[in-house]
Amino acid sequence: MRRSSTGALCVVSFAALALALSAGPSAAAPSAAACPGGDAGLTLPRGFCATIFADRLGHARHMAVAPNGVVYVNSWSGRYYGRSRPPAGGFLVALRDGDGDGRAEIVKRFGETPVGGGSGGTGVALYDGGLYAEEGDRIVRYSLPQGEIAPSGKPETVVSGLPLTGDHPMHPFAIDARGNLYLDSASATNSCQAQNRMRESPGLVPCRELETRAGVWRYDAKKRDQKFSPNERFATGIRNGEGIAVDGDRIFVTQHGRDQLSENWPKLYRPEQGPELPAEELLELKQGADYGWPECYYDGAQQKRVLAPEYGGDGGKAVGICAEKQGPLAAFPAHWAPNALALYRGGQFPSAYDGGLFIAFHGSWNRAPAPQAGYNVVFQPMADGKPTGDYVVFADGFAGSHKDPGGAAHRPSGVAVGPDGALYVSDDVVGRIWRITFHGDVATTGVEAAPAAPAQTAGREAGPPEGTNPQAGHMEGRKLPTPAGASDADVAQGERIFNGHAAGGTCSGCHGDNGKGSPLGPDLTRGKWLWGDGSLASIRNVIAKGVSQPREFRSPMPPRGGADLNDADVAAVAAYVWAISRPPGG
Repeated sequence: MRRSSTGALCVVSFAALALALSAGPSAAAPSAAACPGGDAGLTLPRGFCATIFADRLGHARHMAVAPNGVVYVNSWSGRYYGRSRPPAGGFLVALRDGDGDGRAEIVKRFGETPVGGGSGGTGVALYDGGLYAEEGDRIVRYSLPQGEIAPSGKPETVVSGLPLTGDHPMHPFAIDARGNLYLDSASATNSCQAQNRMRESPGLVPCRELETRAGVWRYDAKKRDQKFSPNERFATGIRNGEGIAVDGDRIFVTQHGRDQLSENWPKLYRPEQGPELPAEELLELKQGADYGWPECYYDGAQQKRVLAPEYGGDGGKAVGICAEKQGPLAAFPAHWAPNALALYRGGQFPSAYDGGLFIAFHGSWNRAPAPQAGYNVVFQPMADGKPTGDYVVFADGFAGSHKDPGGAAHRPSGVAVGPDGALYVSDDVVGRIWRITFHGDVATTGVEAAPAAPAQTAGREAGPPEGTNPQAGHMEGRKLPTPAGASDADVAQGERIFNGHAAGGTCSGCHGDNGKGSPLGPDLTRGKWLWGDGSLASIRNVIAKGVSQPREFRSPMPPRGGADLNDADVAAVAAYVWAISRPPGG
C-alpha cells in the first residue's frame, strides 16, 4: 500500500513537494481569456483554469458526462439536508453548453419531483443509451432519445428495495463495460454498536447489518426489476463506499473511515487522536473480500488495520482478526470524507494525470477541537492499478472562509470527466458545478499541487487556541443574554466549549459554529425544542443524557456531546445554548 498520509498535512507542504519533484517545464499561468467569466474562487495548479459551468441546482451530488458533452447531475433532498426546500422540477438535471463559452445555458430538470413525493438521490451513470439514476430506494433507467438531452418517458426499474435507514442512506454506483452495476449500500451505523454513537457501547456480535449494509453489491444493468437482497453482495466490510470508479477490469472504491474514537472511548484514545484517526481509504474491489468494518479500522500512522474498541481493541495496538482483512491501496487524512471518485483518461491534462484518480472530499464535521479539513479535490497518481506517488491537493478553496459543515460556501460532492478531458466538480450546498480545463504548456511533466487556499482568519481579539478556528472571537462584543442561575462568565465559557476551544468540546461539529446548524444537527438559534421546553434545566438535561434517537436529523448526540465534560462544563454549554436561542435583546 502506498502511504499517502500520516495525519493532517499542510497544503503548502504538498505544493513544495510537488514543485521539488516536477521534472519538466513549468506550466504557464492561464490568461484571463482562458478563464472566461472571471475568478471561479478555486486554487489550482499552474496552467489549470476553473469556470462556473452551472449554479443553484439544489444539493447536487454525482455526475455523468455523455459523449456529446451533456452533463447529467443527480440531486438530493430530505433529512440529510435539514429538509431544505429543493428547486422546483425534477431532481435530475441535464446541462448543455451550446455556444462553447464554458457555461451551461441549457438546463433541463426531469425525474421525480418534490411535489410528487420524491427526494432524489446520489448515484447517476450512463450505459448503453440510457441514463441510470438513484431515486429513493430504486435504481432506474431512462431512455435518452436521439436529439434530446432529457428523457420524456417514464423510467424502468433496474433494482428496487434499497435500504434507506440509518446514517448513510445514499446509493452511489458505477457500471462497467460489460454491464455490471456496482452499488454501494453503506452502513446504517457508525460502528455497529448496541447503541449507535454512544459512549462505550459494545459492538454487536454478529453485526447483522452486514447482511444488507456496509458493502458493495453487484447487479446487471441490462436486466429490469431486480430486487435488492443479501445474495448479490460482492464485497463486505466497507463502511461507506461513496466513490466508485471503473478502470477496465479493476474497480476502485473510496471508504469513509469511522467516527468518534476518542469521544466514545476516552479511556483508550486521547482527545488529540480523534481528529487523526482513522484514515480515509482508497480500495481495489475484490469479489468476496472483507475490508474490515466494523471490527477494524485503518491507522494511517501505523499503516495497518487494528481492532476497533467495540470489538476488543485497546487503542491501536491489538490487530487480531484484522490481519485477515483486505487493506487499502492508499490512505488519506481522517474525516475528510471521500464522496466521489473519477478515473482520468481524458487526454487534455498533462500525461502525468493519465490513469490517475480524482477524489472529491466533502470535508469533515468531526475533527473538533482541531480545525475541520478536507473540502477539496485530491489527485492520486496511479499506474497498473497501483499508486505511483503521494496524493496532492489538486483543487481547493471550495469552502470559502469557513471550513465547517454549517459555514462552508461549497462542499465537493461529485467529480466526473468530460469527453474533451475537462474535469467537472459538483457541490451539494447550493448546487454549483465547476469545469476545470488545462491551458498551460502541453509538455508539462509531473503533478503539481494547488497553492494553499486563502487562510481562514480568526476574530481580531482571538488568541491561541481560539486562533486555530476561523470563527473564534467573532462574537466578541456581542452581548448575549444570561439565564437566571448562570453568569456572564458561564455563557462565555460555554461558547468556548461549544466551539471546541475548551474542554475538548465537539458541539460545533454537528451544530455548526455558534449553533447555526448543519446537515448533521439543528440550528439551535431558532428556539425550536424537540426534547424539552427550552429552559436552562431542560437544555442541561438533554446535553447530559444525549439524544440516541433523533427525530429530524440523522446523527445521534452522545451524552455530553461525546466529550469528557464535567458537570460545570455541561452547565456552561447549557447556558450558552439558552443564550443563543433567544432573539437579540430578548
